[in-house]
Amino acid sequence: MRRSANEPRGAWRLILLGLLPAGVLAFPGPIRTAEPEDARSSSTWPLACRLASYGKYQDAAWDHLPSIGVHHVFMSIPKPEEVPSIQKKLDAHRLKPLVIRGQTDLGQPGCIQELAVQLATCEKLGVRYLFLSPRHTGVDKEVAYERLRRAGDIAREHGVVISLETHPDLGTNGDAHLETMRRVNHPNVRVNFDTGNITYYNAGADVVGELKKVIDYVATVELKDHGGRPRTWDFPALGQGKIDFAGVLQVLKEHRYAGPITIEVEGVEGKPWDEGQTKQAVADSVAFLRKLAPFR
Repeated sequence: MRRSANEPRGAWRLILLGLLPAGVLAFPGPIRTAEPEDARSSSTWPLACRLASYGKYQDAAWDHLPSIGVHHVFMSIPKPEEVPSIQKKLDAHRLKPLVIRGQTDLGQPGCIQELAVQLATCEKLGVRYLFLSPRHTGVDKEVAYERLRRAGDIAREHGVVISLETHPDLGTNGDAHLETMRRVNHPNVRVNFDTGNITYYNAGADVVGELKKVIDYVATVELKDHGGRPRTWDFPALGQGKIDFAGVLQVLKEHRYAGPITIEVEGVEGKPWDEGQTKQAVADSVAFLRKLAPFR
């Protein structure tokens, strides 16, 4: 096949590169998820709330969030046939999904097909980020890395980034996230940095320091507070725990992070909240963050 006289050389090279299988090329360093220039120059971050923060009162979230000035959500993946009704509900409440929680086990043979359906659903809803807790039951890390690369190829076709949660063992902390990013080596597989999970899974961890280790790969951020004791279910409203949110936001600002920021509140074990207390915890978290930085 010949290159036509008026075909740009750069475009020709891109065509050739596009024919190479994922993982063949060795990149010299981290690959940032592309963001529009106007987004990166913005002085505000999009603020979402994870609907699961409302627990058994999730139905109340749809009206409550707009009432406190939050118009973006992090939600679970709907079934493909549910997309029209979900979109209608989002529109009716003036809510926009920024992140969708995917679900699969990378140890299962059918995981790639499951993710393919979920990635297509993200595209239909206009969502750029699929959150995933990267479990890989019964297979080693190398198998998980290879399956994530394959999923990354599919994600690229849909214009979506797979964002891996701060969960063991592929994302336990900054070092684990960094190892996974380097081994997967795919621009559409990135990190969801969860502040509360850092201290939950790692005794004495410095959240700001862990974020700095992996900031070049962070595509989505969950701001969740924690009491500081490892393996203790203590996730109060933001500002009531031990997480240095001002430090976290400063790192994001310095690195021109422009992706979604999601509030997550999971409560404290042994202290159940009623609907009013749940709404108050979310509202308090939003108010706390707005004192630290501008959000939209």
